[in-house]
This record gives sequence, C-alpha cells and structure tokens, in this order.
Amino acid sequence: MALYIFQYIWEMNSVPSVKSKIILGLDPGTQVMGYGVIEQRGPKLLVLQMGVIHLEKEKDHFIKLKRIHERVLQVIGEYLPDEVAIEAPFYAKNVQSMLKLGRAQGVAVAAALSRDVPVMEYLPKKVKQSVTGNGNASKEQVAAMLQKLLNFTETPSFLDATDALAVAVCHHFQGKIPVSKSTSWKSFLSENPGRVKG
Repeated sequence: MALYIFQYIWEMNSVPSVKSKIILGLDPGTQVMGYGVIEQRGPKLLVLQMGVIHLEKEKDHFIKLKRIHERVLQVIGEYLPDEVAIEAPFYAKNVQSMLKLGRAQGVAVAAALSRDVPVMEYLPKKVKQSVTGNGNASKEQVAAMLQKLLNFTETPSFLDATDALAVAVCHHFQGKIPVSKSTSWKSFLSENPGRVKG
C-alpha cells in the first residue's frame, strides 16, 4: 500500500507544471468602459471574460468614477488577475474630455493598485500594432484579428470590450514585468534614496 502511495505522489510531482498568468485589460471611457480578461496557460491564450461598464445614464461625473472603481474591483475579485494592462488616454482637442478620460483611467489604476495588482500602460497605437501589425487599424479590424488569435466566435455588442481584450493581448506579447506595484511610503524612501528632500 505504501508503495502505491509513494508511486502516486511521485507521478503527480513528475507532471510538468503549466505556467499560468491572468491578465486584465482595461479600455477607459466615461460613457462606456471596456474590460477583458485572458489567461496565458503555457503557450495558449484563453478568453475568460470580456464586457463593458455602461456609464451613459449617469449624469454626475463623480458617480461615474465611483462605478468604474467598484466594477474594476469586482472583476479583480472574481478573476484575481496577476497583472493589469490599461490603454493610455488618447490625445483630444477638447481639454475637458481629456481630463475626464484621465480621471477614469486613474480611478481604474487606483482600484488595481489597492489590491496590489501591478499595472502597465500602453498607447492605443501600440495596442493596434501588437494585435494587427497596423498601428492605424480600425476597431473592427482589431476585433476580427482577436477572434482569430483567441478563437472565439461571439461578436460583442460594444467594440470597447474587444479593445480592452486587445490591451491584455498586447501586454502578453510585450512580455513586460510591471513595476507599478503599490508600496508603503517608508519602503519607497528606502528603495529610492535621495529622491525626496527635506
């Protein structure tokens, strides 16, 4: 009996472990915000979830920010991502729109960091280039390429969801190790001598 137990334990330990990593991609928005969750399981990429946060009905901008924060925390709590990838706000001529978009991104980043999930940021052009090979690709082209890459057939109602998925896939392709993990002020000072004076 002991021999069989030993053999079973040896066989279980001899099975090579498949490296797994979960990435949450976010496409910030003040009307609709997209999110996509992928899992890197060995050489395979799997879609775990994608969707949008509807914010159009909220008139108060601060309530929108509250909803973004709550929903991002909810997704993080459900899928426990190892890393978060977020799209950088694009340049807009309307300063107020740019400011609101930056706030939306900041709230999403703060939600991730409050759960000690590291964050990386990517420019929209970089995301499109990584997924389609064309930095000027349309949202529809990005969605179509993702369907091929990730082998899913459903077409999302909002392309903000596939945009967020694209950010996660871009992060996977870049293979970067995020460094924006939240730390205490004391540890920041010890790791960065001379950065703060007084």
